[in-house]
Amino acid sequence: MSNGNPALAELLAQHASAAQRPRVRPVPPLPKICKTILESVPPSLVGEDRARYLAEQVNALLDKDRTLLREHMQLLVKRMLDLNASDLDMGGPASNGFVWYRVHGDKRPYEEMGTYSCDEAALLMLNLLTERQLQLFFEECSLDFSYELPIEGRNGMPRRFRATVYFDMDHVALNMRAISDEIRPLKSLGFHPLIERGLMFRHVRDGLTLVTGVTGSGKSTTLDAIIDANNDDVYAHVVIIARPIEYVHRSRKCLIRHREVGRDVRTFKDGIVQALRQDPDIIVIGEMRDPETISAALEITDSGHKVFSTLHTSSAVETIDRIVAEYPPDEQDRVRNRLADVLRCVISQKLVPKIGGGRILAKEVLWMTPSARAAIKNKNTGEIYQMMWEGGALGMTTLEQDLYRLVRQQLITPEVAFDFANNKRRLQQLLQ
Repeated sequence: MSNGNPALAELLAQHASAAQRPRVRPVPPLPKICKTILESVPPSLVGEDRARYLAEQVNALLDKDRTLLREHMQLLVKRMLDLNASDLDMGGPASNGFVWYRVHGDKRPYEEMGTYSCDEAALLMLNLLTERQLQLFFEECSLDFSYELPIEGRNGMPRRFRATVYFDMDHVALNMRAISDEIRPLKSLGFHPLIERGLMFRHVRDGLTLVTGVTGSGKSTTLDAIIDANNDDVYAHVVIIARPIEYVHRSRKCLIRHREVGRDVRTFKDGIVQALRQDPDIIVIGEMRDPETISAALEITDSGHKVFSTLHTSSAVETIDRIVAEYPPDEQDRVRNRLADVLRCVISQKLVPKIGGGRILAKEVLWMTPSARAAIKNKNTGEIYQMMWEGGALGMTTLEQDLYRLVRQQLITPEVAFDFANNKRRLQQLLQ
């Protein structure tokens, strides 16, 4: 009992609170082989040369030693799941030796996970990569790859993570993001029935559909929902080309192949060209990053396939303009005409904060009509926004109309809607 002593009462309350918190098992020290390797590093080696030396030493290790390093890294990744964290960051001078986790949107260091020097962290990260991946990493100073944790997820498969390893002030650093082990049903995304129908191979068997948005806007979630819906609906062959492969789909009605760029195929373009010889019905291209990939995607769509891909753009009009702008001026008319012929649908989306916590999908949808095709070919893409505004009967919507719908349903506040609108003047008209 505190006997009226405020200080003692506070101390007892703190002790009770600490007792209720889940205990974190201390991370064991790094395997002894790490110390042996680090003591062998010539002091004159810095930057990429130092990283290359560490990679060579890792590749020369016995399997049992590499396994010990992998098991240590698994402890750090498993902590993500315990915390329900979306991301892990470590390595490089910016981390101050700590492992950082993003929990409920906030990224901070977790000191209980121990500290790692830049070289110690580099050993753990470089040990995750194959020889081919190491070669690509040193060529580009950055590499996207997938990582599996031998823990069964809710889908009955190992938990998967999307990882990026890169250089930070001459030292190797890592970001790892948890991939959901569940797929949202396509119907839960709130598309108009006509748009849902257009996304299904049974009803529309060709054309290019683009899912766009900034990083973290749920593009992969939407694509996975579309693939999963087709997998339950029709017998077909799906080829997914991505860097990295995120969610791994089980073949049900569809035979689904997964090809990771940098591991299963050299480049996106190679994967697309090779897919033509693999008898696909649906081709999913993780991202159209450059003119080569865009051209290959347009070509394979033009050959009669149903193609899905993504872009980092925030609206349907910006998406079309961005694709055309990727090419030199003397090629833009040709690309504009070809894009107008093969483009079927553009879905531009954002995840916006909900009332009461969490985030909800807000989207802009363009379904290609003869008028929209003519607008692209005639360089009048500015007219497309009004077509979407007036195209509700065809399943189209502008982002502002969808944000207004969420406000009316009391799912988001008007202030949040205004913050995320592309055309704030149009949204203001709706809110008045």
